[in-house]
Amino acid sequence: MEKDNTLFCFCVFLALLQCGIGVDAHRYGRLKLFVFGDSYADTGNFRKSAASSWKEPYGVTFPGRPTGRWSDGRVLTDFLASLLRIRSPLPYKWRRLSPKLLRYGMNYAYGGTGVFDTLVSAPNLTAQIELFRNMIEEGNYSKLDIQSSIALVSLAGNDYTAYQARNGSLQNVTTFVASVINQLALNLKQIQEIGVKKIAVTAIEPVGCLPDATIVSSYQKCNESMNGISIFHNLLLQKAVEGINNSSKNESTIALIDLYSAFMFAFRNQTNQGKRRFENHLKPCCAGIRPGTTCGSVDSSGAKLYTICDDPKSTFFWDGVHPSQGGWSAISSYLRGTLNQLYN
Repeated sequence: MEKDNTLFCFCVFLALLQCGIGVDAHRYGRLKLFVFGDSYADTGNFRKSAASSWKEPYGVTFPGRPTGRWSDGRVLTDFLASLLRIRSPLPYKWRRLSPKLLRYGMNYAYGGTGVFDTLVSAPNLTAQIELFRNMIEEGNYSKLDIQSSIALVSLAGNDYTAYQARNGSLQNVTTFVASVINQLALNLKQIQEIGVKKIAVTAIEPVGCLPDATIVSSYQKCNESMNGISIFHNLLLQKAVEGINNSSKNESTIALIDLYSAFMFAFRNQTNQGKRRFENHLKPCCAGIRPGTTCGSVDSSGAKLYTICDDPKSTFFWDGVHPSQGGWSAISSYLRGTLNQLYN
């Protein structure tokens, strides 16, 4: 992976927003954020009856109650919206209840989903884009709205989780990775064809460093074999993005957000003003107390089957897969710091 190039690309992407499209769009109140993907970006779409994100202790840091976010607080969508100086877009699920909030864009992301159908019953990426297209056809957004908007496509590797579950292992996964990237490239082109001028797509995080993977080492080390899948995925994605940008016949730009490097940087630089920022960066704050239980699990009487750390701010991960608000803040700060260097 060419870390510096991908981070530079993201910084240029944000700089364009601040200095070009972002300025004009803010001036006329048209800047909107449209979000597609999975639980790293979902702010409340997944149905309450089937999602732990709607159960305590999710949302304990922000806003103090569960909101459908897969964290103790804010997630990637919220931090990107803050960088753009707009309100976090409304989850698609609530579009009928809060029509006035459509002016900030729309969040179509559903936890657990991927490029293809995964292990959850929710719209995959292609279906999410179709929901977006339908709302445009219904007259919710004008051509000018779309041209001055930003799209975030966030995928954290659920396709590979589903592949492993269906095949019993990750054998021959490289062929599947290529098919994932090919479909993702088609999806990015679909968003371009709709008229969105600026698209940000995430590289996937080091999946071998997620607590669900590091628990076998008592949260002491990453699984490098699994990280190899992330590296291969990101390499193919970078080439696909470069190919689309080079062949694009319009002014649309796709930028790669290098979450892999951002995660690894946060792991290596755990101190903040001389103080330790995260305790064990591979250990989750919230976890089940026995096999088969996870963060938010309760028994038939309502008794908690999970433990939660004393201070979520001291952990990078909230549960077995998702960063805490503090973790996302560290990632956002890393990318924002690079942007500040670019300005200087």
